[in-house]
Amino acid sequence: QVQLVESGGGSVQAGGSLRLSCAASGYTVSTYHMGWFRQAPGKEREGVAATSGSSTYYADSVKGRFTISQDNAKNTVSLQMNNLKPEDTAVYYCAARHRCRGPFGTPLRVSEVDIWGQGTQVTVST
Repeated sequence: QVQLVESGGGSVQAGGSLRLSCAASGYTVSTYHMGWFRQAPGKEREGVAATSGSSTYYADSVKGRFTISQDNAKNTVSLQMNNLKPEDTAVYYCAARHRCRGPFGTPLRVSEVDIWGQGTQVTVST
């Protein structure tokens, strides 16, 4: 069974950092393009970052603060989030798109995702 499981969410004050991890099972991350999306209360789910192993993409709102990385040996994808702001508060979802379908478009689109994780809450307070 193909599955993505996120961890590392939590509560932090503005300016702080969190690191989210996504563990894949049932397949290897190197066969997928990987990404992170988030959904704040009352808002649509939006793409945050994506990686194809050798290249990365970031939404303008997180550029310079977030870093996506992929560890093929551990079959994980991580999102390092620094200088967090209250507007970063959301449920964060790990996402995968099979390589045979081509990379994620820019900006990232929900419709391009093949597999979703269950989500992890990130709350940033002032």
